[in-house]
Amino acid sequence: MKPALDRTHDSKVQSWVESANVAGSDFPIQNLPFGVFRRRDAGAEPRVGVAIGDRILDLAGLRSEGLLAGDRAAAGLRLAADACASNALNALMALGTAPRRALRERLHAMLRHDAPASDRQAASRYLVAQADVDMLLPAAVGDYTDFYASIFHATNVGRLFRPDNPLLPNYKFIPIGYHGRASSLVATGTPVRRPSGQTREGDAEPNFGPTRALDYELELGFFVSAENRLGETIPIGEAEEHIFGICLVNDWSARDLQAWEYQPLGPFLAKSFATSLSPWVVTMEALAPFRAPAFARAAGDPAPLPYLFGQSDRERGGLDLWLEVSLLSVRMREAGIAPAVLGRSNFRDMYWTMQQMLTHHASNGCNLRAGDLLASGTASGADKTARGCLLELTARGQNPVTLPTGEQRKFLEDGDEIILQGFCERDGFRRIGLGSCRGTILPASPA
Repeated sequence: MKPALDRTHDSKVQSWVESANVAGSDFPIQNLPFGVFRRRDAGAEPRVGVAIGDRILDLAGLRSEGLLAGDRAAAGLRLAADACASNALNALMALGTAPRRALRERLHAMLRHDAPASDRQAASRYLVAQADVDMLLPAAVGDYTDFYASIFHATNVGRLFRPDNPLLPNYKFIPIGYHGRASSLVATGTPVRRPSGQTREGDAEPNFGPTRALDYELELGFFVSAENRLGETIPIGEAEEHIFGICLVNDWSARDLQAWEYQPLGPFLAKSFATSLSPWVVTMEALAPFRAPAFARAAGDPAPLPYLFGQSDRERGGLDLWLEVSLLSVRMREAGIAPAVLGRSNFRDMYWTMQQMLTHHASNGCNLRAGDLLASGTASGADKTARGCLLELTARGQNPVTLPTGEQRKFLEDGDEIILQGFCERDGFRRIGLGSCRGTILPASPA
Protein backbone atom coordinates (compact mmCIF):
# COMPACT_ATOMS: atom_id res chain seq x y z
CA MET A 1 0.00 0.00 0.00
CA LYS A 2 1.43 3.37 -1.02
CA PRO A 3 1.55 5.83 1.92
CA ALA A 4 -0.71 8.80 1.22
CA LEU A 5 0.46 12.40 1.38
CA ASP A 6 -2.20 14.86 2.52
CA ARG A 7 -2.58 18.30 4.09
CA THR A 8 -1.01 17.10 7.36
CA HIS A 9 2.34 16.86 5.53
CA ASP A 10 2.25 20.40 4.09
CA SER A 11 5.58 21.99 5.08
CA LYS A 12 4.11 25.50 4.91
CA VAL A 13 1.66 24.88 7.75
CA GLN A 14 2.76 26.19 11.12
CA SER A 15 1.25 25.78 14.57
CA TRP A 16 0.03 28.35 17.06
CA VAL A 17 2.25 26.45 19.52
CA GLU A 18 5.33 28.53 18.69
CA SER A 19 7.96 26.01 19.81
CA ALA A 20 6.71 23.62 17.11
CA ASN A 21 7.81 26.08 14.42
CA VAL A 22 11.43 26.32 15.51
CA ALA A 23 13.83 25.00 12.87
CA GLY A 24 15.16 21.60 13.88
CA SER A 25 12.33 20.82 16.26
CA ASP A 26 11.66 17.09 16.51
CA PHE A 27 7.95 17.71 16.91
CA PRO A 28 6.51 20.14 14.35
CA ILE A 29 2.81 19.94 13.49
CA GLN A 30 3.72 17.56 10.65
CA ASN A 31 4.83 14.91 13.18
CA LEU A 32 2.29 14.57 16.05
CA PRO A 33 3.70 11.42 17.69
CA PHE A 34 1.80 9.61 20.45
CA GLY A 35 3.10 8.83 23.93
CA VAL A 36 2.11 8.29 27.55
CA PHE A 37 3.06 10.82 30.22
CA ARG A 38 2.45 11.47 33.89
CA ARG A 39 2.47 14.88 35.54
CA ARG A 40 4.73 15.15 38.55
CA ASP A 41 1.82 16.18 40.78
CA ALA A 42 1.05 13.84 43.66
CA GLY A 43 -1.34 11.10 42.59
CA ALA A 44 -1.18 11.95 38.88
CA GLU A 45 -2.22 9.11 36.57
CA PRO A 46 -0.67 8.14 33.21
CA ARG A 47 -2.35 9.83 30.26
CA VAL A 48 -2.16 9.59 26.47
CA GLY A 49 -0.76 12.66 24.75
CA VAL A 50 0.71 13.99 21.52
CA ALA A 51 3.98 15.93 21.29
CA ILE A 52 3.83 19.38 19.71
CA GLY A 53 7.02 21.45 20.00
CA ASP A 54 8.13 21.41 23.63
CA ARG A 55 4.57 20.73 24.81
CA ILE A 56 2.24 17.77 25.15
CA LEU A 57 -1.42 17.91 24.22
CA ASP A 58 -3.37 15.91 26.80
CA LEU A 59 -5.73 13.83 24.66
CA ALA A 60 -7.51 12.24 27.60
CA GLY A 61 -8.39 15.71 28.85
CA LEU A 62 -9.63 16.87 25.46
CA ARG A 63 -11.68 13.73 25.04
CA SER A 64 -13.28 14.13 28.47
CA GLU A 65 -14.86 17.40 27.29
CA GLY A 66 -15.89 16.01 23.92
CA LEU A 67 -13.38 18.21 22.13
CA LEU A 68 -11.82 15.52 19.94
CA ALA A 69 -14.99 14.05 18.48
CA GLY A 70 -18.38 15.71 18.70
CA ASP A 71 -21.77 14.18 17.89
CA ARG A 72 -21.23 14.64 14.15
CA ALA A 73 -17.79 13.06 14.07
CA ALA A 74 -17.22 9.94 12.02
CA ALA A 75 -17.31 6.65 13.87
CA GLY A 76 -13.57 6.09 13.41
CA LEU A 77 -12.69 9.40 15.05
CA ARG A 78 -14.99 8.66 17.98
CA LEU A 79 -13.34 5.27 18.45
CA ALA A 80 -9.87 6.83 18.39
CA ALA A 81 -10.92 9.55 20.85
CA ASP A 82 -12.35 6.96 23.24
CA ALA A 83 -9.14 4.91 23.02
CA CYS A 84 -7.21 7.94 24.29
CA ALA A 85 -8.93 7.63 27.66
CA SER A 86 -6.61 4.74 28.44
CA ASN A 87 -3.27 4.80 30.29
CA ALA A 88 -1.42 3.17 27.36
CA LEU A 89 -1.57 3.24 23.56
CA ASN A 90 -2.70 -0.38 23.12
CA ALA A 91 -6.38 0.49 22.64
CA LEU A 92 -5.54 3.09 19.98
CA MET A 93 -3.07 0.73 18.31
CA ALA A 94 -5.69 -2.02 18.09
CA LEU A 95 -8.02 0.15 16.00
CA GLY A 96 -5.82 0.03 12.90
CA THR A 97 -5.08 2.69 10.33
CA ALA A 98 -8.31 4.57 9.54
CA PRO A 99 -9.23 5.75 13.08
CA ARG A 100 -5.62 6.74 13.76
CA ARG A 101 -5.52 8.77 10.54
CA ALA A 102 -8.81 10.48 11.43
CA LEU A 103 -7.43 11.45 14.84
CA ARG A 104 -4.24 12.81 13.27
CA GLU A 105 -6.28 14.98 10.90
CA ARG A 106 -8.41 16.30 13.79
CA LEU A 107 -5.36 17.16 15.89
CA HIS A 108 -3.67 18.84 12.94
CA ALA A 109 -6.76 21.00 12.40
CA MET A 110 -6.82 22.00 16.09
CA LEU A 111 -3.13 22.88 16.28
CA ARG A 112 -2.52 24.68 12.98
CA HIS A 113 -1.94 28.42 13.06
CA ASP A 114 -5.32 29.21 11.50
CA ALA A 115 -7.37 26.88 13.69
CA PRO A 116 -10.79 28.17 14.80
CA ALA A 117 -10.58 30.21 17.99
CA SER A 118 -12.77 27.70 19.82
CA ASP A 119 -10.36 24.84 19.00
CA ARG A 120 -7.34 26.89 19.96
CA GLN A 121 -8.83 27.92 23.29
CA ALA A 122 -9.88 24.38 24.09
CA ALA A 123 -6.53 22.82 23.18
CA SER A 124 -4.54 25.48 25.05
CA ARG A 125 -6.19 24.37 28.30
CA TYR A 126 -4.71 20.90 27.84
CA LEU A 127 -1.14 21.76 26.90
CA VAL A 128 1.51 20.53 29.31
CA ALA A 129 5.22 21.36 29.24
CA GLN A 130 7.35 18.31 28.44
CA ALA A 131 9.76 19.53 31.12
CA ASP A 132 7.05 19.05 33.77
CA VAL A 133 6.21 15.39 33.14
CA ASP A 134 7.71 11.93 33.30
CA MET A 135 7.47 9.94 30.09
CA LEU A 136 6.43 6.29 30.44
CA LEU A 137 6.53 3.28 28.15
CA PRO A 138 4.09 4.04 25.35
CA ALA A 139 2.36 0.65 25.45
CA ALA A 140 1.90 -2.40 27.61
CA VAL A 141 4.15 -4.70 25.59
CA GLY A 142 3.00 -8.29 25.72
CA ASP A 143 5.73 -9.65 23.47
CA TYR A 144 9.04 -8.32 22.18
CA THR A 145 10.95 -9.71 19.20
CA ASP A 146 14.42 -8.57 18.17
CA PHE A 147 15.61 -9.06 14.59
CA TYR A 148 19.05 -9.00 12.94
CA ALA A 149 18.11 -7.02 9.85
CA SER A 150 21.34 -5.15 9.04
CA ILE A 151 23.60 -7.14 6.74
CA PHE A 152 26.46 -4.77 7.59
CA HIS A 153 26.08 -5.49 11.31
CA ALA A 154 25.72 -9.23 10.70
CA THR A 155 28.81 -9.25 8.48
CA ASN A 156 30.96 -7.15 10.81
CA VAL A 157 30.09 -9.28 13.84
CA GLY A 158 30.41 -12.49 11.85
CA ARG A 159 33.95 -11.58 10.81
CA LEU A 160 34.96 -11.23 14.46
CA PHE A 161 33.97 -14.83 15.17
CA ARG A 162 34.09 -16.50 11.73
CA PRO A 163 36.56 -14.54 9.56
CA ASP A 164 36.26 -16.92 6.63
CA ASN A 165 32.48 -17.28 6.74
CA PRO A 166 30.90 -14.23 8.40
CA LEU A 167 27.31 -14.74 7.16
CA LEU A 168 25.52 -17.97 7.92
CA PRO A 169 23.75 -19.62 4.93
CA ASN A 170 20.25 -18.60 6.01
CA TYR A 171 20.87 -14.85 6.40
CA LYS A 172 19.92 -13.71 2.89
CA PHE A 173 16.82 -15.91 2.80
CA ILE A 174 15.15 -15.33 6.16
CA PRO A 175 14.73 -12.39 8.55
CA ILE A 176 16.58 -13.70 11.60
CA GLY A 177 15.06 -12.90 15.00
CA TYR A 178 14.64 -14.08 18.58
CA HIS A 179 12.06 -13.50 21.30
CA GLY A 180 13.23 -10.95 23.87
CA ARG A 181 12.15 -10.28 27.44
CA ALA A 182 9.20 -7.86 27.50
CA SER A 183 9.24 -7.43 31.28
CA SER A 184 12.65 -5.68 31.22
CA LEU A 185 11.69 -3.04 28.63
CA VAL A 186 12.24 0.34 30.29
CA ALA A 187 11.42 3.94 29.44
CA THR A 188 14.08 6.43 28.43
CA GLY A 189 16.02 7.83 31.36
CA THR A 190 15.73 4.67 33.45
CA PRO A 191 19.21 3.82 34.83
CA VAL A 192 20.64 0.51 33.65
CA ARG A 193 22.41 -1.60 36.26
CA ARG A 194 25.47 -3.49 35.07
CA PRO A 195 24.43 -7.14 34.91
CA SER A 196 26.30 -10.09 36.35
CA GLY A 197 26.48 -13.53 34.83
CA GLN A 198 28.64 -16.42 33.77
CA THR A 199 31.67 -15.85 31.56
CA ARG A 200 34.55 -18.00 30.44
CA GLU A 201 38.00 -17.04 29.19
CA GLY A 202 39.86 -19.60 27.13
CA ASP A 203 40.05 -22.98 28.81
CA ALA A 204 39.59 -21.62 32.33
CA GLU A 205 36.65 -22.63 34.49
CA PRO A 206 33.54 -20.42 34.11
CA ASN A 207 33.27 -17.46 36.44
CA PHE A 208 30.27 -15.48 37.78
CA GLY A 209 30.55 -11.71 38.14
CA PRO A 210 29.76 -8.31 36.58
CA THR A 211 30.08 -8.06 32.82
CA ARG A 212 33.28 -6.45 31.58
CA ALA A 213 31.94 -6.01 28.05
CA LEU A 214 28.74 -3.98 28.40
CA ASP A 215 27.54 -2.60 25.07
CA TYR A 216 24.69 -0.60 23.51
CA GLU A 217 22.79 -1.46 20.33
CA LEU A 218 21.34 1.30 18.15
CA GLU A 219 18.01 -0.03 16.89
CA LEU A 220 14.64 1.03 15.54
CA GLY A 221 11.50 -0.46 17.06
CA PHE A 222 8.00 -0.66 15.61
CA PHE A 223 4.70 -1.43 17.30
CA VAL A 224 2.06 -3.83 16.05
CA SER A 225 -1.31 -2.26 15.31
CA ALA A 226 -4.17 -4.40 14.00
CA GLU A 227 -3.91 -7.99 15.22
CA ASN A 228 -4.04 -11.32 13.40
CA ARG A 229 -5.67 -14.42 14.85
CA LEU A 230 -3.66 -17.46 15.86
CA GLY A 231 -3.15 -19.55 12.72
CA GLU A 232 -3.59 -16.59 10.35
CA THR A 233 -0.78 -15.07 8.31
CA ILE A 234 -0.20 -11.45 7.26
CA PRO A 235 0.51 -11.06 3.51
CA ILE A 236 3.36 -8.72 2.64
CA GLY A 237 0.94 -6.41 0.82
CA GLU A 238 -1.07 -5.94 4.03
CA ALA A 239 1.82 -5.76 6.48
CA GLU A 240 1.89 -1.98 6.80
CA GLU A 241 -1.73 -1.99 7.96
CA HIS A 242 -0.47 -3.88 11.00
CA ILE A 243 2.23 -1.35 11.97
CA PHE A 244 1.31 1.60 14.20
CA GLY A 245 4.59 3.50 14.28
CA ILE A 246 8.24 3.57 15.32
CA CYS A 247 10.46 4.42 18.26
CA LEU A 248 14.14 4.19 19.23
CA VAL A 249 15.43 1.05 20.93
CA ASN A 250 18.68 0.44 22.83
CA ASP A 251 19.00 -3.32 23.30
CA TRP A 252 21.80 -3.29 25.87
CA SER A 253 24.09 -6.32 25.60
CA ALA A 254 26.68 -7.99 27.83
CA ARG A 255 29.03 -9.35 25.18
CA ASP A 256 31.12 -11.61 27.43
CA LEU A 257 28.01 -13.23 28.90
CA GLN A 258 26.61 -13.59 25.40
CA ALA A 259 29.72 -15.28 24.01
CA TRP A 260 29.55 -18.02 26.64
CA GLU A 261 25.79 -18.64 26.77
CA TYR A 262 24.39 -18.07 23.29
CA GLN A 263 25.08 -21.49 21.78
CA PRO A 264 23.00 -23.43 20.95
CA LEU A 265 19.77 -21.49 21.66
CA GLY A 266 20.72 -17.83 21.19
CA PRO A 267 20.66 -14.71 23.41
CA PHE A 268 19.39 -15.04 26.99
CA LEU A 269 20.69 -13.30 30.15
CA ALA A 270 23.16 -11.22 28.14
CA LYS A 271 20.23 -9.17 26.83
CA SER A 272 17.28 -9.64 29.18
CA PHE A 273 18.51 -7.27 31.93
CA ALA A 274 17.25 -4.09 30.16
CA THR A 275 16.09 -2.74 26.81
CA SER A 276 15.44 1.01 26.65
CA LEU A 277 12.72 2.65 24.52
CA SER A 278 12.16 6.23 23.50
CA PRO A 279 8.76 7.53 24.65
CA TRP A 280 7.26 8.95 21.45
CA VAL A 281 5.79 6.71 18.75
CA VAL A 282 5.99 8.37 15.33
CA THR A 283 3.13 7.05 13.22
CA MET A 284 3.38 5.55 9.77
CA GLU A 285 1.32 8.51 8.49
CA ALA A 286 3.97 10.99 9.67
CA LEU A 287 6.66 8.92 7.94
CA ALA A 288 4.92 8.90 4.53
CA PRO A 289 7.18 11.58 2.93
CA PHE A 290 10.32 9.69 3.92
CA ARG A 291 9.64 6.28 2.47
CA ALA A 292 12.32 4.89 0.20
CA PRO A 293 13.02 1.83 -1.97
CA ALA A 294 13.94 -1.33 -0.13
CA PHE A 295 17.64 -2.13 0.20
CA ALA A 296 19.25 -2.88 -3.16
CA ARG A 297 20.60 -6.41 -2.90
CA ALA A 298 24.01 -7.14 -4.38
CA ALA A 299 24.29 -8.98 -7.67
CA GLY A 300 24.08 -12.67 -7.00
CA ASP A 301 22.04 -12.32 -3.80
CA PRO A 302 18.89 -14.43 -3.81
CA ALA A 303 15.57 -12.70 -4.37
CA PRO A 304 13.21 -12.80 -1.38
CA LEU A 305 10.98 -15.84 -1.38
CA PRO A 306 7.51 -15.05 -2.81
CA TYR A 307 5.83 -14.58 0.58
CA LEU A 308 8.42 -11.90 1.43
CA PHE A 309 8.24 -10.09 -1.92
CA GLY A 310 5.80 -7.33 -2.81
CA GLN A 311 6.19 -4.68 -5.48
CA SER A 312 5.04 -1.90 -3.16
CA ASP A 313 7.44 -3.08 -0.47
CA ARG A 314 10.27 -3.13 -2.99
CA GLU A 315 9.46 0.41 -4.16
CA ARG A 316 8.61 2.05 -0.81
CA GLY A 317 9.31 -0.46 1.94
CA GLY A 318 12.46 1.32 3.10
CA LEU A 319 12.69 4.34 5.36
CA ASP A 320 15.08 7.30 4.98
CA LEU A 321 15.70 7.78 8.68
CA TRP A 322 18.97 8.87 10.30
CA LEU A 323 19.94 7.17 13.54
CA GLU A 324 22.66 8.47 15.83
CA VAL A 325 24.31 7.24 19.05
CA SER A 326 26.35 9.39 21.46
CA LEU A 327 28.23 8.78 24.71
CA LEU A 328 28.57 11.10 27.70
CA SER A 329 31.08 10.00 30.36
CA VAL A 330 31.21 11.23 33.95
CA ARG A 331 34.32 13.29 33.22
CA MET A 332 32.70 14.82 30.13
CA ARG A 333 29.60 15.69 32.14
CA GLU A 334 31.66 17.34 34.90
CA ALA A 335 33.67 19.34 32.34
CA GLY A 336 30.56 20.50 30.47
CA ILE A 337 31.61 18.70 27.28
CA ALA A 338 28.87 17.73 24.83
CA PRO A 339 28.16 14.03 24.18
CA ALA A 340 30.52 12.44 21.64
CA VAL A 341 28.87 10.98 18.54
CA LEU A 342 30.02 7.38 18.12
CA GLY A 343 27.95 6.33 15.12
CA ARG A 344 25.44 7.56 12.59
CA SER A 345 23.57 5.26 10.21
CA ASN A 346 20.51 5.31 7.99
CA PHE A 347 17.65 2.84 8.25
CA ARG A 348 17.35 2.62 4.47
CA ASP A 349 20.47 0.39 4.62
CA MET A 350 18.64 -2.43 6.40
CA TYR A 351 18.62 -5.67 4.41
CA TRP A 352 15.07 -6.51 5.52
CA THR A 353 12.17 -4.04 5.68
CA MET A 354 9.80 -3.64 8.61
CA GLN A 355 7.06 -5.17 6.49
CA GLN A 356 9.16 -8.24 5.70
CA MET A 357 10.01 -8.71 9.36
CA LEU A 358 6.37 -8.54 10.39
CA THR A 359 5.15 -10.80 7.56
CA HIS A 360 7.80 -13.39 8.36
CA HIS A 361 6.93 -13.25 12.07
CA ALA A 362 3.31 -14.17 11.28
CA SER A 363 4.10 -16.56 8.43
CA ASN A 364 3.74 -19.62 10.66
CA GLY A 365 0.42 -18.38 12.07
CA CYS A 366 1.94 -16.63 15.09
CA ASN A 367 -0.64 -14.20 16.47
CA LEU A 368 0.73 -10.67 16.79
CA ARG A 369 -1.14 -8.45 19.23
CA ALA A 370 -1.62 -4.70 19.47
CA GLY A 371 1.29 -3.22 21.40
CA ASP A 372 3.74 -5.99 20.59
CA LEU A 373 7.19 -4.56 19.86
CA LEU A 374 9.42 -5.66 17.00
CA ALA A 375 12.97 -4.27 16.79
CA SER A 376 15.33 -4.17 13.85
CA GLY A 377 18.53 -5.33 15.50
CA THR A 378 21.62 -3.13 15.41
CA ALA A 379 21.32 -0.59 12.59
CA SER A 380 24.76 -0.33 10.98
CA GLY A 381 25.90 0.93 7.61
CA ALA A 382 28.81 0.14 5.31
CA ASP A 383 31.15 2.81 6.70
CA LYS A 384 32.98 2.57 10.04
CA THR A 385 31.25 5.78 11.16
CA ALA A 386 27.91 3.99 10.73
CA ARG A 387 28.50 1.13 13.17
CA GLY A 388 25.75 0.79 15.73
CA CYS A 389 27.50 -0.88 18.69
CA LEU A 390 30.90 -0.97 20.38
CA LEU A 391 31.41 -4.63 19.50
CA GLU A 392 31.66 -3.55 15.86
CA LEU A 393 33.23 -0.14 16.39
CA THR A 394 36.11 -1.39 18.56
CA ALA A 395 36.45 -4.79 16.85
CA ARG A 396 35.61 -6.61 20.08
CA GLY A 397 37.74 -4.23 22.14
CA GLN A 398 40.86 -4.36 19.95
CA ASN A 399 40.55 -0.75 18.76
CA PRO A 400 39.29 1.44 21.63
CA VAL A 401 37.33 4.65 21.00
CA THR A 402 38.95 7.85 22.29
CA LEU A 403 36.63 10.42 23.89
CA PRO A 404 37.20 14.22 23.92
CA THR A 405 38.64 13.95 27.46
CA GLY A 406 41.26 11.45 26.31
CA GLU A 407 39.42 8.57 27.95
CA GLN A 408 39.19 5.37 25.97
CA ARG A 409 36.36 2.89 25.70
CA LYS A 410 36.49 -0.72 24.62
CA PHE A 411 33.09 -1.22 26.21
CA LEU A 412 30.90 0.87 28.54
CA GLU A 413 31.97 1.93 32.02
CA ASP A 414 29.86 2.80 35.05
CA GLY A 415 28.47 6.32 34.82
CA ASP A 416 28.48 6.39 31.01
CA GLU A 417 25.27 7.71 29.47
CA ILE A 418 24.22 6.51 26.03
CA ILE A 419 21.92 8.76 23.98
CA LEU A 420 20.10 7.59 20.85
CA GLN A 421 18.44 10.03 18.46
CA GLY A 422 16.66 9.72 15.14
CA PHE A 423 15.18 12.02 12.52
CA CYS A 424 13.89 12.18 8.94
CA GLU A 425 14.51 15.04 6.54
CA ARG A 426 13.80 15.62 2.86
CA ASP A 427 13.61 18.67 0.62
CA GLY A 428 10.10 20.06 0.50
CA PHE A 429 9.03 18.60 3.87
CA ARG A 430 9.48 19.50 7.52
CA ARG A 431 12.12 17.59 9.40
CA ILE A 432 10.55 15.27 11.97
CA GLY A 433 12.31 13.57 14.87
CA LEU A 434 11.90 10.64 17.20
CA GLY A 435 13.15 12.46 20.29
CA SER A 436 15.81 10.65 22.28
CA CYS A 437 16.41 7.42 24.19
CA ARG A 438 18.79 7.75 27.14
CA GLY A 439 20.23 5.43 29.75
CA THR A 440 23.05 5.71 32.30
CA ILE A 441 25.05 2.73 33.58
CA LEU A 442 24.94 1.99 37.31
CA PRO A 443 27.45 -0.29 39.06
CA ALA A 444 26.58 -3.95 39.42
CA SER A 445 24.61 -5.02 42.46
CA PRO A 446 26.77 -6.24 45.37
CA ALA A 447 27.47 -9.98 45.25
